[in-house]
Amino acid sequence: MTAKPNTNKRVVDQSIFLKLRSTETFWRDHYIWLKEQGYLLRPRYCPDWVPSWKDQFDPDLTRYEDSYSSRRRNILDATRISDSQMVTLKCISTQVHPFEVEITRFFSTEPISSHPRNHCISLHSVLNVPDVENTVILVLPFLREYKRPRFKSVGEAVEFFRQIFEFIHQCHVAHRDCMDLNIMMDPKPMFPDLYHPIATRRKKDISGRAKYYTRTARPVKYYIIDFGISRKYSPDDPSPLEDPIVGGDKTVPEFQNSDAACNPFPTDIYYLGNLIRKDFLEKTKGVEFMEPLVADMVQADPSKRPTIDEVVERFDKISRSLHWWTLRSRLVELQEGDYIFDPIIRPIHHFFRTVAHVLTFKSAVPTPRI
Repeated sequence: MTAKPNTNKRVVDQSIFLKLRSTETFWRDHYIWLKEQGYLLRPRYCPDWVPSWKDQFDPDLTRYEDSYSSRRRNILDATRISDSQMVTLKCISTQVHPFEVEITRFFSTEPISSHPRNHCISLHSVLNVPDVENTVILVLPFLREYKRPRFKSVGEAVEFFRQIFEFIHQCHVAHRDCMDLNIMMDPKPMFPDLYHPIATRRKKDISGRAKYYTRTARPVKYYIIDFGISRKYSPDDPSPLEDPIVGGDKTVPEFQNSDAACNPFPTDIYYLGNLIRKDFLEKTKGVEFMEPLVADMVQADPSKRPTIDEVVERFDKISRSLHWWTLRSRLVELQEGDYIFDPIIRPIHHFFRTVAHVLTFKSAVPTPRI
């Protein structure tokens, strides 16, 4: 494997990287089996892997593709051999998460799978791990963190809000953990050549920075992932009661100092409202029009929160009231950039980018084609 030049050097102790992390050994041990199933892992996980930098005494391991390790034990990228498409492999215990396969498959089955308002991750396949009891690998689409790269305009944020409010509760499914890490986006429109799955700012071969477009230029679809603690209910039971399960967001009011069973649907409303509050209202300027709706979504009393249908109705009125210039405006980060000149350079870039979007008839609210 040829080393690639890199101006961003990171000097490291090579001995640390001459073997796999403990989180990676499962994937090495199943490399051949996964290949037989039609999925190829990166060279790092080949059973006879030898680091490409070994004996080269190069202090900059970031120049070598196989130096990048995965820190998540149960999730790894792979290439589907049949069409060379990147996918995500997620290993789960069916005892710990008995409903995840069922609910993920539910959203991947017609007529729901092709519904334009379906924003739940699809399921390509389920692989039964042969040597580990009650363990399966879900083959899922290759997705990216929803907020990287950053949102450039108010209209891009508005489209994100619209999409995450859609669909899931209409199918009588409570997610129960829809915090920021469980909402992702399809990166292919923005990153037509994709990127390295670990070093996500760089090309797949680590040879340079990955090229990408804005959401306005190439609209993306957002997806809710991870149905490990989700539940599906009967339409005849609109207000089910469940014991609390604390997800990634630890701030849910009804879970504080209480083990009482509660309705998980208002909890989902809190999660979504708190996501917008934490990632947008507290970190950016430009979407203050969301404050009244978010305030209602995060009320301490779950019974006072709006339903998802009410959220959608109120948001629709808000979005239709916004002037096109507001939607074209820059979404300004309160802590702007890593460099002293970013607050000066970014508005200039945004002006010329917006002119180009207007001249090429790009929508101020970039909705992806279905």
